[in-house]
Amino acid sequence: MKKTTVYNCSLFELPRHHHEQGNLTVIQNELHIPFSVKRIFYLYDIPGGESRGAHAHKTCHQFLIAASGAFEVFLDDGNAKRTVQLNRPFYGLHIPPGIWAAEQGFSSGAVCLVLASEQYDESDYIRNYDDFLKLVKNDS
Repeated sequence: MKKTTVYNCSLFELPRHHHEQGNLTVIQNELHIPFSVKRIFYLYDIPGGESRGAHAHKTCHQFLIAASGAFEVFLDDGNAKRTVQLNRPFYGLHIPPGIWAAEQGFSSGAVCLVLASEQYDESDYIRNYDDFLKLVKNDS
């Protein structure tokens, strides 16, 4: 796992096309985001007070967008911690591998759109925080 920090997690402003009938945002692989998308999923109907995520990836990059509503993304690299608020559908947060991330504080009706660089592979996930800390300490 490559050593990354919470400061390698970048907020991207995506292109917006304004129209009287509504706005449009386009995302193209490796142009608007720093990787090619191989998987897309979204989180919705999250009950108040619940959080999602709470894991890290060994190789997968993720790009999170608040497609509707708002939520926070808690980021942890094993040393530093950072929280990023997502609340506009034309901003996205790039989370590289090696970062513990959890989505929390969902507003009513929030939708979290996730673009991922890899197909689903359970072996890429680090779901136990103590295991994550051991891995990042060994890579230092």
